[in-house]
Amino acid sequence: MTSPPTGHPPAGQRLGLAVTVGLYVLARLGLVAIVTALMLLTGTPFLIALLIGLIVALPLSMVLFRGLRSRLDTALSESRSRRSRERSALRARLRGEGDLPASPSSGDLPERQPDPRED
Repeated sequence: MTSPPTGHPPAGQRLGLAVTVGLYVLARLGLVAIVTALMLLTGTPFLIALLIGLIVALPLSMVLFRGLRSRLDTALSESRSRRSRERSALRARLRGEGDLPASPSSGDLPERQPDPRED
């Protein structure tokens, strides 16, 4: 089934992408927090521990969160392809090549009424 032509994805797709991005961000921040906490336990100053945590968390997250990253990549590619389909359909409709609705919907502009001053 295709998405509705309103220009917005179904709520499930938006939520899926948002949840996936949120999980990935939380996992990365959690990893930075863990590395920073471990460095603080060794007596490292906070700012140095935070910087080391940021640097060390990047390669660690690539290894530890491989499944979450692939899920995020899949969600982003689906979103990108859906937007590309919608964009090409809109361009076709603007060129007059697409299916036009038989009757105007409630969201369309009302028909222009003739102005009596133009006579």
